[in-house]
Amino acid sequence: MSISEQIIMVLGMLAVTFGVRFPVLKLAGARELPLWLRRALRYVPVAVLTAIVFPMMLMPEGVVTVSLHNAQLVAGIVAMIIAAMTRHLMLTIVVGLSVFLLLRYL
Repeated sequence: MSISEQIIMVLGMLAVTFGVRFPVLKLAGARELPLWLRRALRYVPVAVLTAIVFPMMLMPEGVVTVSLHNAQLVAGIVAMIIAAMTRHLMLTIVVGLSVFLLLRYL
């Protein structure tokens, strides 16, 4: 793929993303959202992140692997436990990444 094709593709993705999101954000910014909707929207980032991360944890090589040999799964479970116990983001990231690297390279 040439550079010009890549630029056209990126600009196309920009146009589609902006075209889909801008009208909704413009309407939402023009008026006060109901409390129930604001509460529900707080969970969107967590839901999206979960939808991205869980398949990578469960299927690191394209097939479901639930075992102690799956470094992503073990590190993810450890990270979830640390997050639930401490609610400390940086500690969760450091411990999860450390467990992953230890399992991956030992």
